[in-house]
Amino acid sequence: MTATDERTTGSITRPGVYDNIPEAVYHRDPVPGGSLSSSGARKLLPPSCPALFRYEQTHPQPHKKVFDLGSAAHELVLGEGPGIVQIDATDMRTKAAKEQRDAAYEEGKIPLLPKEFEQVQAMAEQLKRHPIAGALFQPGTGKPEQSLFWKDPESGVICRARLDWLPTQVKGRRLIIGDYKTCRSAAPADLSKAIHEHGYHQQDDFYRRGARELGIGDKDTSFVFIFQQKTAPYLVTVVELDHEARRIGKERNDYALRTYARCKESGVWPGFSDDITMLSLPVWAERQHD
Repeated sequence: MTATDERTTGSITRPGVYDNIPEAVYHRDPVPGGSLSSSGARKLLPPSCPALFRYEQTHPQPHKKVFDLGSAAHELVLGEGPGIVQIDATDMRTKAAKEQRDAAYEEGKIPLLPKEFEQVQAMAEQLKRHPIAGALFQPGTGKPEQSLFWKDPESGVICRARLDWLPTQVKGRRLIIGDYKTCRSAAPADLSKAIHEHGYHQQDDFYRRGARELGIGDKDTSFVFIFQQKTAPYLVTVVELDHEARRIGKERNDYALRTYARCKESGVWPGFSDDITMLSLPVWAERQHD
């Protein structure tokens, strides 16, 4: 199911796969009454809590420069994005450079210094040469930046997800959905820690749920992460999570959906605890003392 209307400024009122929804519109949540994203589901659960989730919902977070490089790499790899503006300067310390930067942000574009633009170009070229990652994002084999909206059948919560790339379905071939992420290290041991820290195992389950509910995937649909280092030689590691990681991701999402439904119905978004919390020192501190 692909929806092509209501895609820029209107409200999303029907389940479907929506094309051409600007990223800013998606993140503002175009669903009347609100919807739950994968990042929101993660924010509801420890080490966060519903109160922090609700605060960020009602207090949009300021733009962070640290995300610019990754966003620009996404645009060059996927072939779609808000646009990149090259700043005519060697650094951002001059008044002219800052004015160009601020003008780019005002237009919703990504400002990059020449050396940064060369960096993301090199990253995109390296990824295209990777035998798996290059094939997954090959132009003409799918559509970038597809927005999914569906209703969770058990909790009744409206959910949303934004796929980096939705492959064109080929009869008799398993659907493989790829998600591109930049990282400090593409070493498998480091990625295992990052997946746990950022809750990517929840994202895996959440996105596959949406694909199943909208009929663009089934129980055999695969979800893989394409991780790329932001420093030369811009190594790429393609990751598929094992059964245990997916099981944990599913259970956490189930709990997050129930939590969201309960908080929304009651209007109460609890913090970490309303009781006195008994705490011990970290294990390492106790060992250090002994």
